[in-house]
Amino acid sequence: MKSKLKLFLSALGSLFLVASSFAQERDDRATILNFKGIQYLSKDSLFYTNFRFRMQNRAGFSNVIDGEDNGKFDARIRRLRLRVDGYIYTPKVSYSIQLAFTRSDQDFDDTGVANIVRDAVVFYNFTPDFYISFGQNKLPGNRQRVNSSGQLQFADRSLVNNHFTLDRDFGVSFNLSKKIGDMPFNAKAAISTGEGRVAAGTDDGLAYTGRIEFLPLGKFTNDGDYSEGDLEREKTAKLSIGGGYSYNDRTTREGGQLGRYVKNPFTLKTSFADAIFKYQGFAYQIEYMRRDVDNPFNYVDDKLNQVDGPENEETYAYKGWGINQQTSYLLNKGYEMAARYTFAKPHQQIRSFEDQTEVIEIGLTKYVKAHRLKLQLNANYTLKNGDFQNTNQKNSWGGMLQVELGI
Repeated sequence: MKSKLKLFLSALGSLFLVASSFAQERDDRATILNFKGIQYLSKDSLFYTNFRFRMQNRAGFSNVIDGEDNGKFDARIRRLRLRVDGYIYTPKVSYSIQLAFTRSDQDFDDTGVANIVRDAVVFYNFTPDFYISFGQNKLPGNRQRVNSSGQLQFADRSLVNNHFTLDRDFGVSFNLSKKIGDMPFNAKAAISTGEGRVAAGTDDGLAYTGRIEFLPLGKFTNDGDYSEGDLEREKTAKLSIGGGYSYNDRTTREGGQLGRYVKNPFTLKTSFADAIFKYQGFAYQIEYMRRDVDNPFNYVDDKLNQVDGPENEETYAYKGWGINQQTSYLLNKGYEMAARYTFAKPHQQIRSFEDQTEVIEIGLTKYVKAHRLKLQLNANYTLKNGDFQNTNQKNSWGGMLQVELGI
């Protein structure tokens, strides 16, 4: 009995030791020993694994003001994911696996392939400040994409993210966290295949991505710069400023790592800058993204895409820029009011196919257990080409109720 108690106390001590060195809430790194989810630690402490799940159930309605239909309902499981993190032999060698079990989470509609694997990546932690990764994981792109979808204060990411995001890819990344004087900064770089997580094959072109973040007012509580809303009620003002660039050389998909396969590879150049500020329950964030491509027009590759479509179908990469802003305040008893304004402007070359779009959204969230258990109620109004009148037949409005639960 004494030997078992001694072993338990030893294992518990190692849990706290490793947690203090490597535990993070950030979505791009393995969650190791920070007492989340269902855990298992081998008797010799050489193997550790952490099982978590989360789901998002939603019901929504949207209506285009064109008089041609009576609106559309959207009632479904948006996400159902299983995540497994841990280490083998030593906490320096960690891993993260994430699986998705809903159609909208599997890239099925674009490729016809039900790919359940979102993340499958190995990390080597040289120090608590520097690690490398190898495998499939999120690229160090814009802030809203790097944030887990479970850390959002609206049911979905913004339209700007939808148009320009980099998403997941297979490759190697380098991640460094240091200080310049008293100011923390994070620097990340990745070299990846450029075709995303359902790549039919690897071509000659690669994607090169870099991101850097500066925190001039010090670190956020519990890595709050990687979650939306000031749930920690920062006692002193906190600010993170980030930016980066991605050069995707000769990609074969419409959006680089996302979208349908195309016949003629093209090179996408994406730049982004963002910031987040939090203080005593108030939060504000802004994100700018821009994509350039010499010739955005292309043809869908019928041989690679598994979905049905017309032969020699024309397509294009979304070329242009956009900006997203959102702000919120955390009220008493876990209620949060939030507002978001999104603006997306297509380049003149694709103006015949894409409208200038603005989205105004408001949200009410009830946090029962932070982002692990929350109820979200959102309403939005989408307007085209600067026409705010509700008689514009291209404009639309909608609402959504979402419940998120996870461990």
